[in-house]
Amino acid sequence: MKIFVRLIKTGIVFALILFTISAIALAGLYVYLSPQLPSIEGLSDVRLQVPLRIYSSDGSLLGEFGEKRRSPKTLEEIPERLRQAFLSAEDDRFFEHPGVDYQGILRAAFKLIYTGERGQGGSTITMQLARNFYLSREKTYIRKLSEIFLALKIERELSKEKILELYLNKIYLGNRSYGVAAAAQVYYGATLDELTLPQIAMIAGLPKAPSRYNPIVNPERALTRRDYVLSRMNKLGYITDDEFELAREEPVSAILHRGSVQVSAPYINEMVRVEIVNQFGDEAYTRGLRVYTTVQDRLQEAANESLWNGLVAYDRRHGYRGVIRHVEVFDDEPVEELYLNIADERRYGKFEPAIVTSIESVTVLTPPPGDGKQQPEADAKSLTREEQQVNIAFKNGDTAVIGLPGLSWARSYVSVNRLGEEIKRADQVLKRGDVIWVVQNKDGLWELGQVPEVQGALVSLSSNDGAIRALTGGFEFQYSKFNRAVQAKRQAGSGFKPFIYSSALAKSFTPATLVNDAPVVFEDDALEASWRPENYSGRFFGPTRLRQALYKSRNLVSIRVLNSVGIPHATRYLSKFGFSADEVPHDLSLALGSAEVSPLQQARGYAVFANGGYLIEPYVIERIEDADGTVLYETDPVVACVPCVLSEHRRKQGPGAEEDDDPLAGLPKQAEQTLEPRLVYQMNSILQDVVKQGTGVRARSLGRNDLAGKTGTTNDQRDAWFNGYHPDLVAVTWVGFDQLKPLGAKEAGSSAALPLWIDFMRVALAGKPEKQLKRPRGLVTVKISADTGELATDQDQNTLFEIFRTENAPGVESIVTEMPVTPGTPDTPIPEQLF
Repeated sequence: MKIFVRLIKTGIVFALILFTISAIALAGLYVYLSPQLPSIEGLSDVRLQVPLRIYSSDGSLLGEFGEKRRSPKTLEEIPERLRQAFLSAEDDRFFEHPGVDYQGILRAAFKLIYTGERGQGGSTITMQLARNFYLSREKTYIRKLSEIFLALKIERELSKEKILELYLNKIYLGNRSYGVAAAAQVYYGATLDELTLPQIAMIAGLPKAPSRYNPIVNPERALTRRDYVLSRMNKLGYITDDEFELAREEPVSAILHRGSVQVSAPYINEMVRVEIVNQFGDEAYTRGLRVYTTVQDRLQEAANESLWNGLVAYDRRHGYRGVIRHVEVFDDEPVEELYLNIADERRYGKFEPAIVTSIESVTVLTPPPGDGKQQPEADAKSLTREEQQVNIAFKNGDTAVIGLPGLSWARSYVSVNRLGEEIKRADQVLKRGDVIWVVQNKDGLWELGQVPEVQGALVSLSSNDGAIRALTGGFEFQYSKFNRAVQAKRQAGSGFKPFIYSSALAKSFTPATLVNDAPVVFEDDALEASWRPENYSGRFFGPTRLRQALYKSRNLVSIRVLNSVGIPHATRYLSKFGFSADEVPHDLSLALGSAEVSPLQQARGYAVFANGGYLIEPYVIERIEDADGTVLYETDPVVACVPCVLSEHRRKQGPGAEEDDDPLAGLPKQAEQTLEPRLVYQMNSILQDVVKQGTGVRARSLGRNDLAGKTGTTNDQRDAWFNGYHPDLVAVTWVGFDQLKPLGAKEAGSSAALPLWIDFMRVALAGKPEKQLKRPRGLVTVKISADTGELATDQDQNTLFEIFRTENAPGVESIVTEMPVTPGTPDTPIPEQLF
């Protein structure tokens, strides 16, 4: 008995000594490790590594940049059931322990004693927070002790609610998503409030091993983990037995969502990204910056659609260049397995890859005669015909059919000006095993597709302040990031003539000045050879009024005009439209648009005509906000019409709004007026005639009288342009090959570029009332002879009205009176029939 008591005492002493040594050791370790523990001051900064996000002026997300996707939320914004799911899966005693779960640590200790293996040591939410953001991932005793000490430190300085909020915002959940809000978007394309119970449990199961339990990559493992989380929630009383059973029956519904981009504007995104990185450095990707652009959703979507449709239409006009590739298919190869041959193919914008599985003949109905009469039953056979169709399979195994109408455009490409024979059978174009592009038409039917080789650009901006409302710089950003709307410098063609004609009007020319349209040879030293220019049509029209020469785009007249006003005067005058004299040719080819410019530069130049003569500065960034909403930058553009901005400001405030104490406070800066208003009015009138009766006449399909512009086509049809505007909005379209190849004999600005402009403006101006430039004083309208440009006499049979500045109108001292101007109402346009 005494021996037993002695053993007990010895054991107690030994335990006390061991405890004391352990306590001293732990204290020593804490003293050793404490200085090495990081500060937790930055832990509460939930903006950490929040990506750069770019928005339209309507508040729609255009894009985001950054390695980590994160959408910080307050604890109150996170649904209670989602919090319960994470507590069930990761730390059900979170609100009871002091940051370290000693029961879990004891379990790990016993495992080490009995198995000799290190295991998970009761890792709490607080310890995970410490490990994930401050410590390494290595499994060592020192790291584990550091984790414990840091967790205790975090618990002393932050509340449980704050720790849980930080954890749910910062935990890595796979696929570059950090935090529950980002994971909800990445896996389900949903907000937190939209998640179902099975989806909540799936996300809550990810922290343990985001790759192993990824529902997209490993759906079976993810399902097992999800059901475990559901069982824990049921055991802890967070969900009922019925909810548990129903949730377990749900299949995996996760699909990778590559961001919640609402409007596609990749070229705008790249422009903004470059500018923001230049300002903020690499911090731009992690600071949570929100950049609001001037882009308008409706206009950007219209730009995307019009460019895509226009380039595809051009490409189809020039024939089919062939399949992507051909796969040799054996006769005994199962049709249902052919899709496996395209498993690695990726889509190209709207184009889907597919493989031809067979071509078969089917019976189709023939459209009834146009007279609409009922056909007798005996003639029923005559209403049907045999036609081939193409059976295709997609990379996911789905199948579809392409009828003969979906192939009718695909005459073989022979050259840019020549096509193969008309398509009457599907086997003229395709055969089994062909890998092809397909696309759905507006009726939902599949058609043969082809990725255009041709490229294009569209840019639209506000004429009042230069705000870019829409921009797309190519057919598909994913495959070509070169922004042709901004970076490409191409010859402007006849679209540059209005700038030259303006310089002529600034001298002694008038819209009625006669210039001879006749053959000419120039010995120009700058050109180093004799130059024999021609009109686009190859014809000559003799003496031509300046107005008619511009809206008919007569090249020889333009050259004579430039030669008359002088190249030095014209090149200096170009600065009034934002062009540098150093960047344009100083020879007579300038009259035909040999200057190399970007679509954005052209848009800026035409804005001067649209806004009454003011030079504005294009911009795309409206304001920049920090993650907490603090405005870091707000643009202050120069504007052409200051009263217009103030009027719009009052309109937005609405009736009954309090008047500003200082009406001049925040007054926008006035843009420089570079052109005399009367000259602008004359040029606007001429450019409206381009649409009414000139090379831009197709735009009359929009049914408006307030449109103006100018086509542009360069040598051998290498570039096609349309530069046009409404008084409030400028839009420029360009079509061409990156390799400077000809577009084709019939592909001028009016046929290749103008249709894109029309499609865009149809949407952009929908519901917008007509508006005309206000007619300035000092202008007169005079009846002249269309043949001589002089004051009309009683003997003249061919007469019309023309607009002159008072000082250079013919016969002004005796018969000219100013046209009446009613403020705030459009001026009466000159009757079209008089032209």
